[in-house]
Amino acid sequence: MSTPDVKAPGDTFNFAQHLLALNTSRSDKAAYIDDQGSLSFGQLDERVRRLAAGLRMLGFRREERVLLLMHDCNDWPVSFMGAMYAGLVPVAVNTLLTADDYAYMLEHSRAQAVLVSGALLPTLNAAMVKADHEVQKVIVSRPQAPLHPSEVEFEVFLQGASPMTRPAATGPDDPGFWLYSSGSTGRPKGTVHSHANPYWTAELYGKGVLALSERDVCFSAAKLFFAYGLGNALSFPLSVGATTILMPERPTPDATFSRWLGQVGAVKPTVFFGAPTGFAGMLAHPKLPARQEVALRLVSSAGEALPGELGERFKAHFGVDIVDGIGSTEMLHIYLSNRPTEVRYGTTGWPVPGYKIELRGEDGGPVPDGEPGDLYIQGPSSAMMYWGNRDKTRDTFQGGWTKSGDKYVRNPDGTYTYSGRTDDMLKVSGIYVSPFEVEATLVQHPAVLEAAVIGKEDPDGLTKTKAFVVLKSGKTVSEEELKAFVKERLASYKYPRYIEFVEDLPKTATGKIQRFRLRQREAAAQ
Repeated sequence: MSTPDVKAPGDTFNFAQHLLALNTSRSDKAAYIDDQGSLSFGQLDERVRRLAAGLRMLGFRREERVLLLMHDCNDWPVSFMGAMYAGLVPVAVNTLLTADDYAYMLEHSRAQAVLVSGALLPTLNAAMVKADHEVQKVIVSRPQAPLHPSEVEFEVFLQGASPMTRPAATGPDDPGFWLYSSGSTGRPKGTVHSHANPYWTAELYGKGVLALSERDVCFSAAKLFFAYGLGNALSFPLSVGATTILMPERPTPDATFSRWLGQVGAVKPTVFFGAPTGFAGMLAHPKLPARQEVALRLVSSAGEALPGELGERFKAHFGVDIVDGIGSTEMLHIYLSNRPTEVRYGTTGWPVPGYKIELRGEDGGPVPDGEPGDLYIQGPSSAMMYWGNRDKTRDTFQGGWTKSGDKYVRNPDGTYTYSGRTDDMLKVSGIYVSPFEVEATLVQHPAVLEAAVIGKEDPDGLTKTKAFVVLKSGKTVSEEELKAFVKERLASYKYPRYIEFVEDLPKTATGKIQRFRLRQREAAAQ
């Protein structure tokens, strides 16, 4: 696929101003709809500029950080874009973490202010007590209790400032915002992105691959604080003038279906962004909507590789393909993807135009088609650095290439098939075994809801595969039946030698299975 002809941002470029300018002709159209009402493009413009002015009135300077700890609601895009408009750097953080996590992030980012949901204020206060860093201002969205004199209500803060007339004269390579990575081990890494990075993801993927338009209504199960969700619910829809539905609660099947059916805001999404774990739960749910009840024209998946069988079952029910892709916090959004007009289930598709992909072996050289290699990406949306982590920055960002930490196989047709994380790959009898391949086969069994595969040492100290299996409600199956099921579909050395039935699997907030926790549990039991 050739590189698209997309005009690069000029020497002066402020991403928030860029999005506002694109929508000046849509002043009355709904930009966002949440549980408490809608926010028009005109209101978004005014509120972004009011927030920017308010932050600058507090004396905050260019490139100082502002922590954004907020549930998805209409105040979230105002907060994120308002900080960027002012030349400040919003640090969007996961709303499911602990006070200890937030204390670390406050210290690490040295955030001068925090924009926080009222429901999360007690956790923030506990974090500020623990942190060796003093926050100058706390701005509370939708407070649930009387505020302390040091805190200010979001609406009051906005109304206390006149809209800022001109954005900060930032450049495309200036720091725009941070996202903390959801790493499998250790402290999260503060990933610094420029003002231009979300522009490139919107142009190359939101428009170039997904072909979103102002006629769309977008809804993302992934929250705005994730790189995937930020593109889905902010960069992409605002770049084309689409309307976005925001949901503060967890994306359970019931909560998701309520939005699909138009029970919030009286509009139905035409585009849904989800993840494989969520799709599996929805398809197994007794209240799964019928095809004619929804308005979906496009469905996207990322976060973990999509089992082909899952995509095919979704297509059979709703008549819409799931467009699977892979992205990362470091690359900001998806760089390898299927296309809405061409889906190859069981693969992650082709490189997104504008990105280059290389698979490298242990010696750093290229690997032939059909053999697993470490995935490297080159593209314009790569992060600038990990803040305060030079060694990891050098290891990940290598001369224009970004090391993903994933292993992939390139197929003869140019598509790529996921083989697992670099540290999740197993070598059984001297041959690489992909945990995902075994998992994807297990979930094809009608009794299996989810599965996770790790390596387990046998009495001889050799690595064999072990599967942790979650069964569907009311279903039963024996270990031997499942082993035979896999043997019939994969090479004999790949079937799981051990199977343990569990009620659930450990996952990150994005829904990714945490195999390292299963490995830790297995090691402790031995």
